[in-house]
Amino acid sequence: MTESPKPASDTVSGTSPDEVQFRFRDDEVADHAQVTVDAFLEQTNAVAVRIEPGDDARELLPFLDRLQLVEVNFPAFGDGRGYSSARILREAGYDGELRAIGDVLVDQLAYMRRCGFDSFAPEKAIDEDDAKAAFERWPHVYQSAADARRTIPELRHE
Repeated sequence: MTESPKPASDTVSGTSPDEVQFRFRDDEVADHAQVTVDAFLEQTNAVAVRIEPGDDARELLPFLDRLQLVEVNFPAFGDGRGYSSARILREAGYDGELRAIGDVLVDQLAYMRRCGFDSFAPEKAIDEDDAKAAFERWPHVYQSAADARRTIPELRHE
């Protein structure tokens, strides 16, 4: 994605599967999100949605069974609302593709994975070696999260 974020509208272009740089899923790559949350709620056939900052991910909870892809836009690295959206969706049982898009930086990758993101389409490509190091930096964690990693206290009491 090379252009700057667009204001919310009834439709969005979303990211194409070709723009996904990192993906941690074995299923078929979902097509891009075609609608915003507001437009999604007014449709019955949409299977992909894009969450913009300020959108409430909880509005999607009744429709999790039909969603194949949720893109969460990070228009600026300092805007962390997308982390909350991811965690809300994963804790509610969403198991479709959850894609972080926009101003995604290498320093955020591991945290985004912990919140439940399983694909990434950064605005600017991230060096593959740097990304690998980021994903592998902390092999053990203290707190449970949306991912399935066992915590250090759980490992201690095996």
